[in-house]
Amino acid sequence: MYPIFAQRMNLDVLLNSYQNDPRIFAIADKIVLPQPQKIRLTGLQGSSSQFIINSVFNHPAASKINHLIILRDAEEAAYFHNTLENISNALNIFYFPSSFKTKKNYRLLNSSHVMLRTECLTKFSTAAPSARVGAIITYPEALFEKVVLSKTLSSNIISFKQGETIDVDGILKRFVEYGFERTDFVYEPGQFAVRGGILDIYSFGNEKPYRIELFGNEIDSIRIFDPENQLSERKLLQVNIIPNVETQFDSGEKVSLLNFLPENTVVWTEDWEFIKEKIVQQEEDVHSYLEIQKQLAVVRGQLPANKNNIETEDDDLNQKVISESDFVKAGVLEEQVKHC
Repeated sequence: MYPIFAQRMNLDVLLNSYQNDPRIFAIADKIVLPQPQKIRLTGLQGSSSQFIINSVFNHPAASKINHLIILRDAEEAAYFHNTLENISNALNIFYFPSSFKTKKNYRLLNSSHVMLRTECLTKFSTAAPSARVGAIITYPEALFEKVVLSKTLSSNIISFKQGETIDVDGILKRFVEYGFERTDFVYEPGQFAVRGGILDIYSFGNEKPYRIELFGNEIDSIRIFDPENQLSERKLLQVNIIPNVETQFDSGEKVSLLNFLPENTVVWTEDWEFIKEKIVQQEEDVHSYLEIQKQLAVVRGQLPANKNNIETEDDDLNQKVISESDFVKAGVLEEQVKHC
């Protein structure tokens, strides 16, 4: 026990050293000014950037500020998120990954990544415009994808409360309309199951599914349960069910993440030119992917040579049909970053 205790003491000393540094006070004072401020930090090594952001994040002067942190790649972003979460002990620090399973395959979705994106977007969409939500850590491939409009997301949330009466058939129909699949047992986001008076639903906005027990049409209880052993874990009074934000809304209902976030958001970037180049590469990759898919569709006889919309015969919960309008160009993102 002693080594762990000593390690925590050393960490606390280091955190206090950063927190009380006059330079942290100067950064916090500048980022709350009404006009955009461009601040350049140099000479950072190791985990010093995480300690600086943590200190600013927790500084009283910046208590109403949200933060968007853009790193160079997914691995760096995941490491940064883990470190920041550990030293801050904060619950409102979100990792925001790309929704796709692999690079250059713009059809197959990673359901756990979609869930992380949905959880993050939901937190921001349901908060007051000037409220502090937290910090988002992301990278070029994830930033490249558009996200659903805040008002669209918040208006498509299905809420359940213990004790309320619901139209069961209407709710099940709505689940299907939102892209949920009916199964015998739920084991991944986007599924629901009905057995007698029990409704299981796996929302895209929660790590584990919900079990809603009904007494007739009245909600008797709501619980979180483990999909692996089907055992209930704890009771809840109210839950929100979120559809798949990556597949259920067309590109006209989507904007860049920078447009989605409230005005009281500060953007931190590491090597913007490198990040911009990666987004430009994503633009080229998407264009090439769509051209190849179009040629394949023409060969299979699914698509006239003069049309651009491509549909697959095997679409399911983890697949997506894309167009170039689903993504944000590097030049647009650069202008948005400048005005943050």
